[in-house]
Amino acid sequence: MGEVVNVARLSALRGKRVLVTGHTGFKGSWLCVALKELGADVTGYALPPEGADSHFELLELEKSIRHVVADIRDSEKLQSVFDDTRPEIVFHLAAQALVRRSYDEPKLTFDTNVAGSVNVLEAVRNTASVRSFVYITSDKCYVNREWAWGYRENDELGGHDPYSASKAAAELVFSAYQNSFFSRRAELGAASTRAGNVIGGGDWARDRIVPDCIRSLQDKKSIVLRSPESTRPWQHVLEPLSGYLLLAARMCEDAKNYSSAWNFGPRSNEIRTVKELVTKIVEQWGSGEIEIDARAPAFHEAGLLHLNCDKAHQLLGWHPRWDFEQTVIQTVRWYCEILAGTPALTITRRQMHEFFGVRDD
Repeated sequence: MGEVVNVARLSALRGKRVLVTGHTGFKGSWLCVALKELGADVTGYALPPEGADSHFELLELEKSIRHVVADIRDSEKLQSVFDDTRPEIVFHLAAQALVRRSYDEPKLTFDTNVAGSVNVLEAVRNTASVRSFVYITSDKCYVNREWAWGYRENDELGGHDPYSASKAAAELVFSAYQNSFFSRRAELGAASTRAGNVIGGGDWARDRIVPDCIRSLQDKKSIVLRSPESTRPWQHVLEPLSGYLLLAARMCEDAKNYSSAWNFGPRSNEIRTVKELVTKIVEQWGSGEIEIDARAPAFHEAGLLHLNCDKAHQLLGWHPRWDFEQTVIQTVRWYCEILAGTPALTITRRQMHEFFGVRDD
């Protein structure tokens, strides 16, 4: 399977003051658990969690981290939290993260993903304590040419839909701050990251394939697919998070050699279609029906998309841990266990320990 990111390689994060924007979201909540497991002092800054069944609420994370409910579009509030907490490490995940919603609310999408990100960049620029800054965007920041090969970090940025365009714009803004300000601070490492389509337990968002499948399976309804043959770089949520954590740790030790753009995605032979993913989910669930919606999609979606991650493999020492089948098994298992009454933190920590190879004694 290749080299595994293990806890020893992340020891630079222990005891560090860490600020996570978007901590109430799916990826952010998993990241906060990982940081707590590594012994970091965590502050989260985000909008309220969406619903009582959100991963953040089920984990009761507000009891174990400093929990700030606020909007990254509020620059004064954001800067005040930076001033109060003096973070050494910052992970920026806060975003409007849904393609379909970006068609309904394009201004909100650009205000959040571009202007909100500028506020985070400004707060980092104005906070001398920051030593490591990981800026998360999306694999959809690339101009999608429906290539059969993966996009590299130096490929052209752009986007057809408001979400993709907002993420490309966020990358351009980051590059401007990197070249104009961050590169002049000798002890500051700053990197942008683009990850593939993440799946895993705890995602209940609307218009995302796994939670939509779980809701249909619970209700004993057919799972309706709009674009069954579209391919995506599906990966468990812990895969890119392990890359973010490793990147942050590396920049704490060597600020400048890792300050660039990084892709985190599955191996090219693990790319699967939407139909293959849903078929495997139904198989793991034990029942369910799939229905294909033959109507033309109401909006543009990429048909073929994956990333080239050679740079992360060769220069960062990051490699995927779980293959496609194991990713789906772990994802469906999380939902089955939570619906059977197992506490979310118990399941989440167990899967995290399995992923990182930590024993539960």
